[in-house]
Amino acid sequence: MRSKASERCLFFLRTAPIVVAAFVLLLSACQQKTAESAFGLRTVDLKISTIPLTAEIADTPQASENGLMFRDSLPEDRGMLFVFESPKKATFWMRNTKIPLSIAFIDSTGTILEIKPMYPMDESIVPSSSDRVAYALEVNQGWFDRHRISAGVKIDGIPQK
Repeated sequence: MRSKASERCLFFLRTAPIVVAAFVLLLSACQQKTAESAFGLRTVDLKISTIPLTAEIADTPQASENGLMFRDSLPEDRGMLFVFESPKKATFWMRNTKIPLSIAFIDSTGTILEIKPMYPMDESIVPSSSDRVAYALEVNQGWFDRHRISAGVKIDGIPQK
């Protein structure tokens, strides 16, 4: 004959694994698997030198074409990372883009090759000098200067293709 205490202990031992499994499932369902911006783009957390930056990922033709067009502002700790199929000479312009930007052209190792300014609504082509550009990162104009980041600096956290 079992006591009430031993029955409660057995009940706990039988149900505890189920409760723990349900709790784990609930937590995993609540966690965001891929961060997403207010504009529906996936984001990635980068570290440039010691500076954190969250970048929206433009890795589809539509996202690349839209870029930062029609936006009125860009938070100081945000940017947009363009991902190319393969390294190439890259060209950008500022059609319908209201925000003054700086663009870093980046090679496949995540190293900044060069940084150039871009001006609002300017449809002049801004080309890379290199044909080894695998990524381009747009941030508020002067961001790289304010953080003392220049060509040759490696960016951590860039998604590998």
